[in-house]
Amino acid sequence: MSATTTPSSSISFFSSSIFLSASRHHHHSASLLCKTTHKRPPQFALTSTTSTKALIRSELATIPILSFEGTQVGSTTLNLKSAPLDTARSVVHRGLTTDLRNRRRGTASTLTRSEVRGGGVKPYPQKKTGRARRGSQRTPLRPGGGVVFGPKPKDWSVKINKKEKKLAISTAISSAVENTIVVENFEDKFEKPKTKEFIALMRRWGLDPKEKSVFLMTEVSDNVRLSSRNIGTLKMLTPRTLNLFDILDSEKLVFTSGAVEFLNERYGFDYNDEDDEEEEELAEEVGEEGLEGEEKSDD
Repeated sequence: MSATTTPSSSISFFSSSIFLSASRHHHHSASLLCKTTHKRPPQFALTSTTSTKALIRSELATIPILSFEGTQVGSTTLNLKSAPLDTARSVVHRGLTTDLRNRRRGTASTLTRSEVRGGGVKPYPQKKTGRARRGSQRTPLRPGGGVVFGPKPKDWSVKINKKEKKLAISTAISSAVENTIVVENFEDKFEKPKTKEFIALMRRWGLDPKEKSVFLMTEVSDNVRLSSRNIGTLKMLTPRTLNLFDILDSEKLVFTSGAVEFLNERYGFDYNDEDDEEEEELAEEVGEEGLEGEEKSDD
């Protein structure tokens, strides 16, 4: 007698829809693009190099750029850091679990028997009633009584190194390059909010509105935001709201030209992490100088 199993709905590095086998997803995306645009599927040139010093790979991909009308107008390169194959899964998993834990508010709270209102009077005499003795109505054995070992406010947040978090995001994006589309900046193409026009634009780019997709743009205009907010499978992200969960939960990634420049600059293989440390040190120095100035003014 064989037992039937159902697929898990949890999100992980290789179980996510964009991290399935490259051949199957590439064939699906290519056939979808051919059906919708009646054109040959774009060819991706993917190369990788390894740094022996840091043991971090560089995923260099050449991706075609699509215009607002859906035609190819050029190409761009996406050169991002990527964790080694033997540790990529653990890096992305740690980044994802950290984000999910830090999202928890931890405000769930229940009342113990000492916090429940009432119960100051003994319900009935101790003896001669034939019933079990009871000293308070706040006991957990009674309806409306206190809760035993219930949840209390708790801080679920955990710490992750900034470099590790950035590496997890860049690894996830570089692994989904075959499901990535780069388009021209279209913030000023919508004169008024129109969801129908935005859906037509997605179809011109070979996107299915029923599939989950993530748009990464440097700036989201009001007309673009209003035109896309009624599409339940679409999420608009900016560099400020870029997160690992939405990347893993999507089936298609759509980047504008400006977003690709941001990714190469922020998560690129040639990016120097010492710049962040210098900025933090400069911010700390400015903060200390501000505090000293306030103290002098108080004197």
